[in-house]
Amino acid sequence: MNVRRITPTPRTTPDLPLHRLQVPLPQLLPFAIGGFDAIGSHSRANFPHRHSFYEIVQVTGGRGAHALDLVHRPLAPPQLCVITPGQVHHWADAEELAGRVVLFNEDFLLGHPQDLAALRALATRPALGLGEQAGPIDALLADMEQEYLTRAPGYQGVLRASLHILIVRALRACAPDDRPAVPGRPAELAAAFARLIARPGGVRRSVASTAQELGVSPGHLQTLVKRATGRTPGGLIRRQQTLEAKRLLACTDNAHARRHDQPQDRPEGRRRARCRAPADRQRRRAGPRAGRQRSGPRPHPRVPRR
Repeated sequence: MNVRRITPTPRTTPDLPLHRLQVPLPQLLPFAIGGFDAIGSHSRANFPHRHSFYEIVQVTGGRGAHALDLVHRPLAPPQLCVITPGQVHHWADAEELAGRVVLFNEDFLLGHPQDLAALRALATRPALGLGEQAGPIDALLADMEQEYLTRAPGYQGVLRASLHILIVRALRACAPDDRPAVPGRPAELAAAFARLIARPGGVRRSVASTAQELGVSPGHLQTLVKRATGRTPGGLIRRQQTLEAKRLLACTDNAHARRHDQPQDRPEGRRRARCRAPADRQRRRAGPRAGRQRSGPRPHPRVPRR
């Protein structure tokens, strides 16, 4: 199992790297679980990137911070981090990360569609302290990893059921007054619309095209989305566009800071560049032939004829 990184080109989404899920038997199980080393180096990626899948990370040890969209949260294990498709995240100055990583796509949750809304609610924060749920969640993840590795008869059903229990326990870990509200059945269409526009390139889609993919008319989509969220589909798209712009701006600032951390961009490097600048300007003014010395006798100047 591994995570494949796709670097966008001008013909694809020109913003951030996109990681796609690759598992040994994708036709049987769009799911993977393991430690950071087992999942691969991209599980510790320190550069902003997106996913085409869902990720739940149990952090049991390490230092640094987890950045999700525009929010940084220092690591304070034990914690749980939830990342949904389209969100931008990375590990900032992280060292000695320990724990387990769970990767899956939307098809794996067909038996519990309400879990999609719960995951989106949990993904509004970079990290969730587990409190009393730390022990049960650790035991549950250990059992899921064992089921995944041994693949005993019926293991797929066990993993699906265990993932549902994991999401429920994550919701219980939230304080009662801080517990995210999970919408019921009437808001499922609005949640599906939000997932579509949150995907890479989703903000460039029209309301009509998303309604067609969801199997409803644009007018019906308009009515239900406004009833569930208080906003029109067009308003949600504009809000997502604003969030995308902020994400790209933050990533551009990070890249700019990394470039200026090079030796030639430090203050002492800039002082050396300024010291060399006057001599460089003089050579440019004198032209390409400046400084060349002629060899041999100097020719007499030509006297014009009268």
